[in-house]
Parts: sequence; structure tokens; C-alpha cells
Amino acid sequence: MRGESSVLHLDLDAFFAAVEQRDKPSLRGRPVVVGGTGGRGVVATASYEARRYGVRSAMSTREARARCPHAAFLGGRFPAYREASRAVMAVLRAASPLVEPLSLDEAFVDLAASEDPALASLEVPAVTEYAELLRARVAEATDGLTCSVGVATSKFMAKVASDLDKPDGLVVVAPGTERELLRPMSVTVIPGVGPATAERLRRVGVQTVAQLEEVSEEELVRLVGTAHGTSLFHLARAQDDRAVVAEREAKSVSVEGTYDSDLSDLRLMEHLLVRQSAAVATRLGKAGLSGRTISIKVRLHDFTTTSRSSTLPSPTDDPAVIARVVRALLAELAAGVDTGPALRGGVRLLGVGVSGLADWVQDDLFAGLAEDTPEDAREGAEEPQELPEPPRARPTGWSPGADVVHDEHGRGWVWGSGRGVVTVRFETRESPAGPVRSFAVDDPALHRWQPEVADDPDGTEHVTEHGTEDVTEPG
Repeated sequence: MRGESSVLHLDLDAFFAAVEQRDKPSLRGRPVVVGGTGGRGVVATASYEARRYGVRSAMSTREARARCPHAAFLGGRFPAYREASRAVMAVLRAASPLVEPLSLDEAFVDLAASEDPALASLEVPAVTEYAELLRARVAEATDGLTCSVGVATSKFMAKVASDLDKPDGLVVVAPGTERELLRPMSVTVIPGVGPATAERLRRVGVQTVAQLEEVSEEELVRLVGTAHGTSLFHLARAQDDRAVVAEREAKSVSVEGTYDSDLSDLRLMEHLLVRQSAAVATRLGKAGLSGRTISIKVRLHDFTTTSRSSTLPSPTDDPAVIARVVRALLAELAAGVDTGPALRGGVRLLGVGVSGLADWVQDDLFAGLAEDTPEDAREGAEEPQELPEPPRARPTGWSPGADVVHDEHGRGWVWGSGRGVVTVRFETRESPAGPVRSFAVDDPALHRWQPEVADDPDGTEHVTEHGTEDVTEPG
């Protein structure tokens, strides 16, 4: 833990929904729910107007509709979210070279590494003024999106602080006041203390951080396991020495997914990693590259990050090869004495990367996978139907909220569709609330529209994967 409040945590408020409200004037001030819009969909993000009716992330869309039937239910528009995210990350990287993105809408910033003269002093008044300046710059760069910011002496306390005054708030925790702030709080403020862990602690009389502080490390290890128990012991005392790490790895191609609800199902983790393997292979192929070293990255519920890698004898861009290695690396982690229980304790981020890049491929490397290799590993992209898929417009339909353009009326978005008709509201971010018109679904004058968004310059996407079935993301 540092001697000054120099770790900043920024969290964009109701990010997906806020982007939709920004880009759709008719939805400003109205309840908006982003996520799966089908019968088995789940809520990814709800606007604060929708939250007043009890709608929250990870809730089924069916229940959300029952609680707030007048809300606008929209599918995801990831190009728009990435565009906004990149604008925010650019603001943060201009402030400090040490920026650690956690997802599209969340990042840590090391203010002590900044060369901005405004931070010549890291005293609380100077840091507070600078954090307000950053919030204003974020709003300007994103055309009005708001964020909640916490600044403290550690990552843990900065994250706690950013949650204290949502939305559009700022809390700076002065050095030496961390434990006083934490003690009255529920133990659920500590990362990884979900319903199951909270219930175990409740059974031994622990419901607040102050009560948790009275429990020995040995007892916590007995209650919740080595990794989790040790983490709880230290975090209850505001002890967190993790550094802010700038995750911009040159000479590699990787894809990551951050999950709002911690994952504990190894089969689901495997499925998501295989899907990421296919995405990485696609990017390698488009760039005409291949790589020898394949790695997986896992960030646990307590923000601890671990990784495993394996180096092949020759480079590859084959999704089947990458998927097979990734499966083996996950199995290695799951079998570990410490890492196995940690995985089952909750995972918030998964990633697949390929490094050791070359501009050629050994075509016959691993030619012919073993007969017992699972089919989805052979193909690199096929996935079990019962597991979640990312949101997408159906080939024969129009996804609610999707951007469209009409040859005569210009740009708009899909209000709804059905019975051979698609209804469009014609408006953009810069226009007032626009008119609504309906067309046949096969109207040749109506087209899907998507802005061109360049890939990250370092080849790494901090992508928030958005599940329409039973995986949900940040709100």
C-alpha cells in the first residue's frame, strides 16, 4: 500500500446503456436495457432509470420486462462501445503511461507515473482536482458519458471508492483512513465475497469488515481455502500492494473477455477460451502472421492475474491448434493445488494470446488432429448450443437498437421488427428525437450500418463479451 493516494479507478456509468442514450436522443431520460432480447436473454446493463424499477445486470430479460415493461430493450452495438472505450483509454494514457484496462468501461491509472505538472504534488487536494479534470476530459472525449472515479493508496481501495458515489461521482480516500472507511461496510465489498462466501462468513458471525478483521488467517483459510482466505485476511486490513500494469503487449495478438458475474464452471471457461482462440486465429490470418507461443490469461475475483503458456516447435495460425493448446493450459491451471480452487472461487477475465510472431506458417504442423479431439477444438469455432453466444442480428431479422441507413431517410436505428415489418426511428447522436417509419424487412433501400473502427494499435483487444443466454457483463 502506498503512502499517497495515487491509484485511480475509473468506471463508466451504466456504460452500454449510456452509449445507447447518447446516440439515440429519443431514449435520453428513459429506461434502457441492453442485453439479450430473446426469451432466454439476460440483462448486460440497465440504465439508472431502469434500475429504479429493480432491473439489474444478470437478471433474465423476461423478468426485466415484467419489472419495467416500458423500457427500451436493445441488443449490443459493440463497435460503438469500443469507439467510446478507446476515446476514454486515450484520455487516461495521456494522463499516465501506466493504465491497466479491466474491460471496455473500467481501468486503473497510476497517477504517480504521470509527468503532468498538475500532479507535481500527490497531496489529496491536488489529486482531487486532477481527478475532476480527468472526468471532464472523459465527458468531452465521449460526447457526454459520465464516469465514477475513486482514488486511493491501492487498487482495492480505489475500486471501493469509485463505488461509493455512483453515478458521476468522485471519492478520494486519504492515506491512513482506509481501515476506518472499510470497517462498517459489509464483507461483500471485498472482491470475491459473493453469496456463497458471505453465507459461510455469516454462519461464523461475520457480516462486516470489522468483524472479518477479527478472524485469524488460519481460520479464514479453513473456511474458504488457501488463496481466498489469505486474500480476505489482507484485504480486510486494506493491505494491497498490487502494481498498476500497463497491458500493452507488443508483438502479440490477443483477445480478452471480462465478466461481471464471476465464472466458476470450468466447462464454460473452456468454451469461452475456444471461442477466443478462433478470434485470435482470425486476426492472425488477416495480418498474415503466425505465432509459436500460445498463452492464456486468467484474472481471479480478487484481481489476481495468472497465466500459462506453451511454445510450439513451429509457428501456427490454425484455430484448432490454438484451441487444443489452450484447453491443455486451462486443464493445467485447474489441476494445480493452488490455482484449481482459485479458479472455482471465481474468474472475472479470460484471455488467449499468441506471441513469437512470424510472417509464415508451417502448413503441416499438427496435420490431422487425434481422432478423440473434441469437434469444437478441430473446427476452432463450433460451440455447444447450450452455451452462450454473443449478440448478433439474425440473418432474417433486425436486432433492436441496431444501426441502419435508408437510401432516402438517412441514418436511424431499429425500433422493432416482426411479421415481415421493421420499424426504424430516424435520428442520430447530433439530431433531435426523430420520426418513426416502418418498412418491409426486405426493403432494398434499408441497410445495416456500422462505423469502421480500427483495431487496437498493439493488437490487443480488451473486449467485453456479451452473452445473450446466461453470461452477462458490466453495467
